Amino acid sequence: MAFSHKVFKKIESIVGKSNCLNKKEDILCYAYDTTPDFHYPDAVVFPKNSEEVASVLKLANQYGFSVTPRGAGSGMTGGSLPVKGGVVLAMTRFDRIIDIDKDNLVAVAEPGVITGDFQKAVASHGLFYPPDPSSADFSTLGGNAAECAGGPKAVKYGVTRDYVLGLEVVLATGEIVKTGVQTAKGVVGYDLTRLIVGSEGTLGIITRLILRLLPLPDAVQTITVIYDSIETAAETVSEIIRQGIIPRSIEYMDNASIRCVEEYMKGGLPTDAEAILIIDVDGFEHEVSHALRRVITVCEKSGARQIKTAENRQDAEILWRARKAVSPALFKYGPDKINEDIVVPRSKIPDMVKKIQSLSRETGLTMVSFGHAGDGNIHVNVMLDKRVTAQLQKANQAVEEIFDYTLALGGTISGEHGVGITKSAYMTKEISAESLALMRRIKFAFDPAGILNPGKMMV
Repeated sequence: MAFSHKVFKKIESIVGKSNCLNKKEDILCYAYDTTPDFHYPDAVVFPKNSEEVASVLKLANQYGFSVTPRGAGSGMTGGSLPVKGGVVLAMTRFDRIIDIDKDNLVAVAEPGVITGDFQKAVASHGLFYPPDPSSADFSTLGGNAAECAGGPKAVKYGVTRDYVLGLEVVLATGEIVKTGVQTAKGVVGYDLTRLIVGSEGTLGIITRLILRLLPLPDAVQTITVIYDSIETAAETVSEIIRQGIIPRSIEYMDNASIRCVEEYMKGGLPTDAEAILIIDVDGFEHEVSHALRRVITVCEKSGARQIKTAENRQDAEILWRARKAVSPALFKYGPDKINEDIVVPRSKIPDMVKKIQSLSRETGLTMVSFGHAGDGNIHVNVMLDKRVTAQLQKANQAVEEIFDYTLALGGTISGEHGVGITKSAYMTKEISAESLALMRRIKFAFDPAGILNPGKMMV
């Protein structure tokens, strides 16, 4: 795809000289995300409104260069990497919360708003935005929508797509369209909103979001449940749901992640435990007390070694910081990791855990599992040194087996990280040739020149 100094000057005329970068040292930070892959763009552009985005995309169609939208660059699968060069369209200047409507439980915001900042802003109005990825303190609403991010609260409240009512989107061809509604209901035409959410910036660039809100729960209570058996902990998750209890979240950590986080944070976690469940219950005060007693009863009957109730929100926040520290702490076990986010039916979690343990023994590689056990979303991290060919081969084969077993259990190979470039080669394991062909036709309808985030999802 063509990109030249002439094109760069044309883009400067659209967004202003101070909002265009093309020096190698300036664009370095936009060449990578949390994956090990690295791709330099030809330029990084910071538009401030939909019209500027549209003008850049029209230029891209005219001159044949690619455009890759980017939020905070915190993605796990390379979705914001400019694999074909061209322009990275950094959406950080789209950082306004335009409206918070308490009467209708709706907010309007731009895609560059940090998710955690948005949650705090609506909470100050007594409202609640449940999608809560571990990266919420730095990831953006637009990035979350592009990847359909989830998080711990998904077991009760769902994922990002469940809170996006409507969008303003700039299509690859430069048209500005509005999708969805600003009301509780709306069924006129195809549901383009849900099509674009989770499309990883391959169909259009989100410039505004209409988001559904909920009333802020009156109370939240947190317990930590310690187990000597990883299988028993996994079986407890299914039993809690079987009893008709839907906690706000049920997070799971195996022994490797417990030991790793304890060394990283020194938070007093029991390093001899085989597994820990962190369970949140929320709602009205009387509902929380009743539900918590029922959860504790299930855990006691399941053979939990110990159950600890957080005395206050500060204690609970320490536990959640420990859970969110797992991923960065894992490099204790090796210089590299392969991070997957499989999902299986809750009742199959014990089977999946046993499979991961078996593969770890067979390969001799440390495999750490943790994640959102309440909805079956397990983050499997295979730790290795990629410079050692034998380790890399074993790790890649283990991932293949994990994916195959996940699908055999009725699961999916990605719950919230998306496909990007790291999982595109595995899509045919889950998606039929007919379905992939349909997806390619949809992509062509939205982006006939193939300039928008090329090389992602469908190869």
